[in-house]
Amino acid sequence: MFESYSTLTGFDEYVHQYHEEHTSLGRLIKTLSYMGIDRLKREHRSAEQLLKKMGATFRLYNSENCPSERILPFDPLPRLINSSDWTRLEQGLKQRLEAIDCFLADIYGSQQIIRDGIVSEVDLCSSLGWKPQMQGLHPPRNRWCHISGLDLIRDGQGTWRVLEDNLRCPSGVAYFLENRRVMKQLFAELFEDQQVMPVDGYPSQLLRTLQDLAPWSDNPNVVLLTPGVHNSAYFEHSYLARLMGIQLVEGSDLVCSDDCVWLMNTSGLTRVDVIYRRIDDDFLDPDCFRADSMLGVRGLMKCFQAGRVAIANAPGTGVADDKLIYTFIPEIIHYYLGEEAIIPNVETYRCGNPSEREYVLANLSSLVVKSVSEAGGYGMLIGPASSEAERESFRAQIQTKPRNFIAQPTLQLSTVPSLSQGELYPCHVDLRPYVLRGSSTWVTPGGLTRVALKRDSLVVNSSQGGGSKDTWVVPCSAA
Repeated sequence: MFESYSTLTGFDEYVHQYHEEHTSLGRLIKTLSYMGIDRLKREHRSAEQLLKKMGATFRLYNSENCPSERILPFDPLPRLINSSDWTRLEQGLKQRLEAIDCFLADIYGSQQIIRDGIVSEVDLCSSLGWKPQMQGLHPPRNRWCHISGLDLIRDGQGTWRVLEDNLRCPSGVAYFLENRRVMKQLFAELFEDQQVMPVDGYPSQLLRTLQDLAPWSDNPNVVLLTPGVHNSAYFEHSYLARLMGIQLVEGSDLVCSDDCVWLMNTSGLTRVDVIYRRIDDDFLDPDCFRADSMLGVRGLMKCFQAGRVAIANAPGTGVADDKLIYTFIPEIIHYYLGEEAIIPNVETYRCGNPSEREYVLANLSSLVVKSVSEAGGYGMLIGPASSEAERESFRAQIQTKPRNFIAQPTLQLSTVPSLSQGELYPCHVDLRPYVLRGSSTWVTPGGLTRVALKRDSLVVNSSQGGGSKDTWVVPCSAA
């Protein structure tokens, strides 16, 4: 099965890692080879039908704003991470989130980091994620980022790096859980003689994390606030609410009174202690943010300020999602924790810096340029694959609003064998592990591996044709 598999230049996680027969990777390759490509393709088609039956879809809108429901493309060849690598990644993720929490508490408090010249007030306050309404407020347990999904990559040498921080409403966990379920159901023999760390404890860990945010109650009432069925991630909202055994609500189901939030139901009003919100800051409360919002709850922020309700994640965390603020995270880690970053950033140029901007403008054809506030693969120029017209458009945008752009080298993301157009092909991948922070911190063993299924593509986002695959954390002695 792998005899004709040829890798791209760079680091392939099947080829360039130790895969003798007694290792986890060696046993996996042997079992896959025994199955053969034809059977793998048949089971792959069955997996797609199973995901469709489960309703594991996302909603995508076209240029005319017409929605279509799509299955997140699933690839059946798992990605393996050995436990020693994972232990270090886990430590690095915890370190990064601790520093980011310190940063958020500071910038919405005394702003010492600005006075010490680490981050400028202009860079901070010009971020779309900056919410001055949060100044002086203190979330329960002084936790700001309760549910985070940081995007990691391995470069051409196999070094792990942080690509992006997702700290508001990170999505994808439902697909990460469903991928494992499908793998066990249709590819059970791949798990034989393997010690793969389980992931099915995530819903109970998530519920425990959310309950931790309401220390005033012995039995906190938790709800998940969704924008509704038209949201692209609605499947995930309903999926998580069901697994946690909590109410899935919309803004119209909640009312604020006496500085408390109440859920309206047929038996009357029930107090809500914790809201796992899956709507953006601007739509949370029309009294505090966007006055035209029909999605949020009027008076919610007043209840939050009174300490009568917890919101996960806390409003205002989006400022640390900003790709310009991302460039400061290693300095932020050192400033608050006195430590060097365990997981380094990708080398990044700040277009707001005149000398770095000059370099970026002179090298647009070889760099990846990103808008600091966009996500999902949008607002991005991949230099080597761009046209002259696209480069000139970005040049004009950078010159007009330099603060709004950063640039990075075109990375050789690591590859993993995937089924592409009916044959095995090395596809680029990233990894989104999920970190839960309540009274303690818990990191998912593995996470959502997103894969660029379009040949030679570097874009893994589902909206841009990307898919996903199961991620296995396996013993170091057997990987």
